[in-house]
Amino acid sequence: MSQIKLVSDRCAGCGECIAACPYNAVALENGLPVFSGACNLCGACVEACPSGAIERLAAAGKPAVDKASYRDIWVFAETRDGQPAKVVLQLLAAGRSLADQVGQQLCAVLIGDNPGGLAELLIAHGADRVLLAEHPALAACRDEPYTAVLARAVNQYRPSIILFGATAAGRSLAPRLAARLRTGLTADCTGLEIDPVSGDLLQTRPAFGGNIMAAIVTPNHRPQLATVRPGVFKPLQYDRSRQGEVTRLAVSNGLLAARTEVLGFTAAGGESVSLEDATVIVAGGRGLGSAENFELVKELASLLGGAVGASRAAVDEGWISYAHQVGQTGKTVSPRLFIACGISGAIQHLVGMQGSEVIVAINKNPDAPIFKVATYGLVGDAATILKELIAQLRSGS
Repeated sequence: MSQIKLVSDRCAGCGECIAACPYNAVALENGLPVFSGACNLCGACVEACPSGAIERLAAAGKPAVDKASYRDIWVFAETRDGQPAKVVLQLLAAGRSLADQVGQQLCAVLIGDNPGGLAELLIAHGADRVLLAEHPALAACRDEPYTAVLARAVNQYRPSIILFGATAAGRSLAPRLAARLRTGLTADCTGLEIDPVSGDLLQTRPAFGGNIMAAIVTPNHRPQLATVRPGVFKPLQYDRSRQGEVTRLAVSNGLLAARTEVLGFTAAGGESVSLEDATVIVAGGRGLGSAENFELVKELASLLGGAVGASRAAVDEGWISYAHQVGQTGKTVSPRLFIACGISGAIQHLVGMQGSEVIVAINKNPDAPIFKVATYGLVGDAATILKELIAQLRSGS
C-alpha cells in the first residue's frame, strides 16, 4: 500500500489539499497540512497541490518497481476448438498499437496440447513472437496449471503488460495470475492507451452501471494486467509476409498439478449464434412497447440468420435475458449489420455497438440519438416496420 508524504519545504499552506479531499481527512496545523486516519490514500491531494509538496510513496520496505526492467506486451492466446478465440486477434491489434508506441515487442502466449500450428496465424495478425507451452495435460484451460505456466514465463521474461480476453477463461485466469504475481488487474476494459509521461497503461472501463468511464493505472507494480471486452478492437488484416519467432517454454511436471479434471464438454443450449461472433444482429429496445412486439425482433433475426440483441431497457422490462444485452453493461459487438429496433441510443448502448459496419435504426422519434450513428434510418413505429420487413422477407420480394 502507498503512503502520503508532505515535503514541508515546498508547502505554501494554501489549503488546496483540504478543499480537494473528499474524506475531510486533511487539516491545517501550524500552517501545514496534517492527514488523519480518515485518509484512504486516494491521491486527490497529490493532484491538487500546486507546489508539488504532497507525494505518494511506496510503502516502507517495498521500494517502487524498476519499470525499466519490464518490457514487451503479451497477449494470452486463448484457443477454442483448435483455433484462437476471436478476441485473441482483436487483442493482437490492440497490443500491436501499444507495442509500436513504446518500441517493444508484441508476444502471444500459446498454451495447449500441440497448438504450435497456430503460431504462424498469430504472427500474421501482428505478433513478433510466440511463446509456446505444449503438453497433453494442457489440452483444456484449467486455472492451476495455466497459472503456473504463465507465472514462470512472466518471472523469466518480465513483460510490462499482459492482455486477456474478458471471456469465461480470461476472467478466471487473469485474477489468479495477478494474485500470484502480486500485481494489479483491471477487468472488462473498453479502451487501452499508453500514458506519454509515465509510460503506464491507461485502462478504461465502465463504472457505476456504465454511467462513467474510469481510467485506471497500475503505477507501482509490474506487469500490468487487463481483461478486454470482445468486440472492442478490430483485428489486423492477415499478413502472410510477417516474420516472427517461436520460443518454447519448458513445462515440468511440477507445473501441471491441478485439483480438477476435465471429463468432457457439453455445448450449452440456446442460440446457435453468439452476439460476439454474429455477423448480423437484430436488437430491440423499450420502443417496441411490449414483449409480444419483441418477438418480432427474434423472428427477423431468425430470417436473417443472425443473433438477437437488446438494450438495457428491454432486459429490465424482462422481455429477454441479460445475456443478450448490448452496451457498456452488456456485450460489445461489431457485426457487419446491426439493426436497432425501438432503441433511442443512450451513450451506454452506443458504445457497445457503434463499431458495426452497417447500422440500420428504426425509431419513431426522428431526433433519437441512434440516428447520429446510423448508416440508414427508418422513422416510424418499430413494430409496424418490423412486420413489413418480415412479410417482405417471407415473400421473397
